[in-house]
Amino acid sequence: MGAHQSIHAGKAKLDVGVNLIQKLYSSSHVLSPLRIFSGPFSLANGSLCLKLPTLFGNGDLLDVSWHKGLHDSNLLINHRTPRPPCLGQRSLNIVHSLKPEIGIHGIPMNNFCHSASGDVRISKLSIGLDMNEPSSCNWKTTTSVHFKHIHFINDCGRSVSRDLDGFPLTLSGNSYDNMVMISQESRFEEANDHKFSHYSFRVEQGIPIHPNLAIFNRFKFSASKGVKIGSAFFSTLFNGGSLVGATAPYEAFAIGGPNSVRGYGEGAVGSGYSCVVSKNEFSFPLDKQLTGVIFLDFGSDLRSSNRVLGNPGLRKGKPGSGIGIGYGIRFKTELVQITADCAINAFKQRTLYFGINNLLL
Repeated sequence: MGAHQSIHAGKAKLDVGVNLIQKLYSSSHVLSPLRIFSGPFSLANGSLCLKLPTLFGNGDLLDVSWHKGLHDSNLLINHRTPRPPCLGQRSLNIVHSLKPEIGIHGIPMNNFCHSASGDVRISKLSIGLDMNEPSSCNWKTTTSVHFKHIHFINDCGRSVSRDLDGFPLTLSGNSYDNMVMISQESRFEEANDHKFSHYSFRVEQGIPIHPNLAIFNRFKFSASKGVKIGSAFFSTLFNGGSLVGATAPYEAFAIGGPNSVRGYGEGAVGSGYSCVVSKNEFSFPLDKQLTGVIFLDFGSDLRSSNRVLGNPGLRKGKPGSGIGIGYGIRFKTELVQITADCAINAFKQRTLYFGINNLLL
């Protein structure tokens, strides 16, 4: 059950969405809600988005968005000041997120189709500046400088510095890490009614704010293409990355989940300092509003799990590579798109995924 409301006040706009859902638990994926999520609102799943143009009278724009899920929350504050296109754009961002850390420290269950809580939650605060360079030939480049504060707590809300097996969660050995992250990302996008191409390359350098901690570097890439074949459409996505240097386990790549290799729980395939993931999907119309889909996903940590501090992948028994195949449907209306997928992993375990996307937001 849910509701959505838009409120206009002059040039400002406020979007509010609230969903009340029944929590369905299985023995393989049980998360205890934090105290801040307890009470009558523990079943609420909602969002709030506020847009304030010309806040300081110079054509600037302030965006504030907040999302609360059953076990996670995310706050984003973005302020942009208009600049001539030849100079690029700059924006100030403040982001805070809180969620269970199951991608690295979760426990795979039911033939790796679910990931149970390891009694670890991660809180991330990021404050920084993004600078977008002028676009040229479909390429866009963004350079960012962010201060990041990462803090770990358990399911009861208490600060923790080690996981259930006694291994450190941070590089400093405390319950938190602080660092400065410098990154640059280049993106290429090209699309028409018959095909699309997306490419992105991202380089990051993390500088921990601690005299005894080392600098680390990370490289990420993503390439996706799609082509229309008659009335059907085929798309493929290939992404991956690698990390060099000493850093904490939370910086590792987590492989598995609905946005990675379907058929596996989040991070249940593996967690390492290198990874590759391939997602392939063939969709075909069933009628004007209904689309059928078949897909094939693959992911691997490239045998890099032993490089992660404490080797959580080996301790949790993750296979390191996995394949998922399946099928699904997409039902689209003027207001929402409903998705349903059934995925089967390499251990012949079935997993169902359901989603509702609000097309108005």
